[in-house]
Amino acid sequence: MALSVRDLRKTYDGGVEALRGVSLAVAPGDFYALLGPNGAGKSTLIGIVSSLVNKTSGEVDVFGVDIATRRDAAMQLLGLVPQEINFNLFEKPREILVNYAGFYGIPRREALTRADEELARAHLSDKADTMSRTLSGGMKRRLMIARAMMTRPRLLILDEPTAGVDIEIRRDMWRSLRQINAAGTTIILTTHYLEEAESLCRNLAIIDHGRIVEQGPIKMLLGKLDVEGFLLDVVGELPQTLPVIEGATLVKIDRHTLDLDLPRVMDLNRVFAVLDAAGIRVRSMRTKSNRLEELFVRLIEQTTQPEAMV
Repeated sequence: MALSVRDLRKTYDGGVEALRGVSLAVAPGDFYALLGPNGAGKSTLIGIVSSLVNKTSGEVDVFGVDIATRRDAAMQLLGLVPQEINFNLFEKPREILVNYAGFYGIPRREALTRADEELARAHLSDKADTMSRTLSGGMKRRLMIARAMMTRPRLLILDEPTAGVDIEIRRDMWRSLRQINAAGTTIILTTHYLEEAESLCRNLAIIDHGRIVEQGPIKMLLGKLDVEGFLLDVVGELPQTLPVIEGATLVKIDRHTLDLDLPRVMDLNRVFAVLDAAGIRVRSMRTKSNRLEELFVRLIEQTTQPEAMV
């Protein structure tokens, strides 16, 4: 396994349990999402895996290397991109990458070659010798990913890598991350953008109150939803009053678009027949993109407890 976590527990001073027996396995080459509400235990889990937080009990292996007994060897296999910008804003991007590589004993000549490669992949070649404080927020995020890749990690952990950037920059970063993953690097992603997880990742774990409440392939988990959602584009304008479809929910988005939720067992032809009878002709239909959000909300609601977590 790229990452194997077994019965991981963390209790902070005061008896607050941040992790309560977390176990998960990430296969080599996977693109894996770790999801959960604020305070669920994600940051604690990432902190332990990256050796920044001490565990109370349990075991963690990175490509078979135990982080407790062989920390240095395990950390050589892992790259971490934290949520906070944490490089020297008064250094230039190339300097930041080369200096980072030097911390890991990479010779300067090789580091310079790698820096140019990673800056190109991050679309930052033209900013290589610009003061980093002048970079945009999205550029700074990409620079942090490039820095983590300087050691050629086999496992890359990304903590909210696209937080605070606009959708165009976010999608550009998605392309870069797909390239990194396709080249063989295993990626673990935490994100609050659930469409990001659904677009990029193949497997996921949802953590809440320090426990894994669900994990597995995203497609399999979405298959558990008993309701399907669609957006319907119609010909002409919608009437003021929509027809009632027993068992389904129909909501007007705008004058030409309907939001439809219906049980999986319901026949779509029945829906179209009711719409046709009301004079509503469907031009096109597409699946809603918030299925993972619906699954996430349902699971979190099922496990909601009055306890406070960190």
